[in-house]
Amino acid sequence: MGIFGKTNNGMQKTRDKLSANLDAVLDSFEEIGDDLFDELTEILVMGDVGVYTSEVIIDETKKRVSANGIKDPRQVRQTMKDVVADMLGKDETIDFLTSPAVVLVIGVNGVGKTTTIGKMANFFQNRGQKVILGAADTFRAAAIDQLQIWADRAGVDIVKHAEGADPAAVVFDTINAGINRNADVIIVDTAGRIHNKKNLMDELNKIFRVIDRELPYSDREIFLVLDATTGQNAISQAKEFMKVADVSGIVLTKLDGTARGGVVLSIKNDLKLPVKFIGVGEGIDDLQPFSATAFATSLFDSVSEEEQAALERKIEENMNLSEQPAVPEDEDRELTKKEEKAKAKAEAEAAKAAEEAARAAEEEKTRRKAEQKAKEQAKKEAYRKQLEEEAAAKAAAKAGDKTPAPKAEPQPAAPADDKAAKKAAKEAAKKQAEKEKIARMIAKEREKEAIRHEKLMAKKNKG
Repeated sequence: MGIFGKTNNGMQKTRDKLSANLDAVLDSFEEIGDDLFDELTEILVMGDVGVYTSEVIIDETKKRVSANGIKDPRQVRQTMKDVVADMLGKDETIDFLTSPAVVLVIGVNGVGKTTTIGKMANFFQNRGQKVILGAADTFRAAAIDQLQIWADRAGVDIVKHAEGADPAAVVFDTINAGINRNADVIIVDTAGRIHNKKNLMDELNKIFRVIDRELPYSDREIFLVLDATTGQNAISQAKEFMKVADVSGIVLTKLDGTARGGVVLSIKNDLKLPVKFIGVGEGIDDLQPFSATAFATSLFDSVSEEEQAALERKIEENMNLSEQPAVPEDEDRELTKKEEKAKAKAEAEAAKAAEEAARAAEEEKTRRKAEQKAKEQAKKEAYRKQLEEEAAAKAAAKAGDKTPAPKAEPQPAAPADDKAAKKAAKEAAKKQAEKEKIARMIAKEREKEAIRHEKLMAKKNKG
């Protein structure tokens, strides 16, 4: 089974819930209006897409419906699907320019971090790349043993120290082992905690210094592992990690066990981070590279076998996963004078290219250092601004500047002897409570957006 098939199966719970709710709403309206779009917004919010992202999707859907002159509510479904596909963007490849490349994996305990590392090692190993693991989570009991088990399953090497050892020392030994053993990818497990941000930041900075010293030109990725079953709580968790690390991609686990797959849209739209891998099962090969094409299709509809085969081919081409034909080797023979001259010329050109590559690598090293310094400065500035915004929001809340939640509509009292009427009244009250909750969430988000807009306008006026 290919990427689309596994993604499609893993998205079944999310798709069943979202698709059923969308169909129910669209079938209940005879014309397109604000009431319809309000109902669709509620469905997305309840599907863990998030308030802000839900409003972005619905606003864009409104524009396209109006521009295309759509009158039938059932045609809104395809328009929403197109909006989601455009939001997710194109399929991304997972390629490294240097060898070895370094992947640091971070995340809180319990999200499936160590398991993900083992499955990721298996993925790269199956692509013909040599992988070595570094057990730098030396603080959690049994973390090293657990990673050893996954290294054995994936058939890759592992570097480990005793429990409580210095994580940076583990990284140092792992890098040197990777260089000596000609590894293509080094994957490092880090401490799974964020309750003490300063300690985590200090630990990561120490690890970065080791990498800068030992592999100054290497590709470096920081993957944050999130649990899909936590929904919007995963977004809050990611924002906390992004304050202390330059996260370059998200790995979303346990997607097959939840109906909250809509959180992928929040990650893409709110956090502006790419999803690199998704976990769609418990098997070692059930960690799949994230395909925007597969996800957008699987979120709304199940597809036929013929359509699935076509999508598999398209995704493989987009992500450069198709097998390359083997190049036959020439039989041993003596070279002619012309071929010898051509060979000598090619070797001279290769030597010249190597010199230019070394010079370019030195320039790249200087550029990366400057870029990292700028990133750190920007991160500090963004954190300072966030603290100011939170303080302003708290001040506004204390001043009583809140949007009141809509009042609950009174429900008719059911006769004491009518059990069906009582049940209906209870369900109506529950639905009304959910509407009030969503209304409060939307009002809160709009209030925050208004405060940010006022600050921006004040800054522009001062300038």
